[in-house]
Amino acid sequence: MAPFVFLVGGFAVLRLLGLVGVDALDAWQPALRGGLALMFLATGLAHFVRPKRDELIAMVPPALPRPRLLVDLTGVLELVGAAGLLIPPVAPYAALALALLMLAMTPANVSAARRRLPGVTPLPTRMALQVVFVGAAVAAAL
Repeated sequence: MAPFVFLVGGFAVLRLLGLVGVDALDAWQPALRGGLALMFLATGLAHFVRPKRDELIAMVPPALPRPRLLVDLTGVLELVGAAGLLIPPVAPYAALALALLMLAMTPANVSAARRRLPGVTPLPTRMALQVVFVGAAVAAAL
């Protein structure tokens, strides 16, 4: 649920800044990109900080090799994507890449929910959030 709070809270604060005169944020799309960047900064950093790192490693489906490496790789991709969202010429590509990354990570979320791992959002809620997150990334790309 924390990623949702970062996305919505970041978007709201940045959009309000745009409404009070920060020209770079005086539209919904830059504020959305900023909210997504904040969300991916938080989730990307979580890949490298205990105890969240251990939870993410446990989420990797057992059939996949080298779960630590996969968590490192996805964490780096999220951080690079977050930075890309803040660079206007690159932002649409970063947003689309992050949408694809989220889709690629969906099986891990489903697997973790089905295995009832501690700290994992229940599957129906997680899938609803996934739709919101991917939709936000696609909207940020347009």
